Amino acid sequence: MANKFYPKGAEKILGGQVNFTTGTIAVAIVATGYTYSDAHEFLSDAGTLVGSPVVLAGKTVVGGVFDADDAAFGALAPGSTAKALVMYRDTGNPATSPLIAYLDEITGFPFNTNGGDVSVPWSDGPAKILSLV
Repeated sequence: MANKFYPKGAEKILGGQVNFTTGTIAVAIVATGYTYSDAHEFLSDAGTLVGSPVVLAGKTVVGGVFDADDAAFGALAPGSTAKALVMYRDTGNPATSPLIAYLDEITGFPFNTNGGDVSVPWSDGPAKILSLV
């Protein structure tokens, strides 16, 4: 599968309910048991997460392209398989935190956790994390 916006997340972006520069935008690692669905709307739909989500810092929106500092998840307990990332606007409650995008075209994914630190370096290419152009 390719990186993809969640339809409800796209509605929220176009409706002005998600602001990438001022909102709390986070990413979470989903395990192999998660299957993307266009019907998923909130973080609670993503099932069991691998490790704790990371709030993105250093966010920028330039020319229709979203970028941020690399995401550092720290040490992840061994025994899980990290499948992809989900990006969402964090409201503090998984049941109301809207999913924005499913990101599975990330270098190094999928991978098995082994207790080591995990950092996700975003692309330095023209699309960065997300691009609307």
